[in-house]
Amino acid sequence: MPRILVTDDEPLIRSTVVTMLTREGFSVEEASDGAAGIAMVHKNPPDVVITDIFMPNRDGIEVVMELKRSCPRTKIIVMTGGGQRHMMEIASTAKSLGGDHILHKPFERESLLEAVNAALGTPRPPRSQHGA
Repeated sequence: MPRILVTDDEPLIRSTVVTMLTREGFSVEEASDGAAGIAMVHKNPPDVVITDIFMPNRDGIEVVMELKRSCPRTKIIVMTGGGQRHMMEIASTAKSLGGDHILHKPFERESLLEAVNAALGTPRPPRSQHGA
């Protein structure tokens, strides 16, 4: 079962993403900032890290740079909010530094699953646990 780490300083966003992925059968852990996320990856690298850009204690750009250096096999999905031009530039920078996929907040469940499965190289999402 693929392991995913969700790193975001906004509890509601983090818990929503964790819930969506858990319901799809993924093993999911969470971190409330970049430093905590990096520490968790160093202890036990997940298959995918989903990280916000703007966080305290190491932002998403630092997370991407550190993980590409220390855990190059871990895939990285970068989340960023809004559509302002500077946000798009930051997301583009994250991708050029090694982020594998970009998710623009707000995003739908399908977009999240599409990004995760693309990062994992799986053509379809895991079977949903809904109603089981």
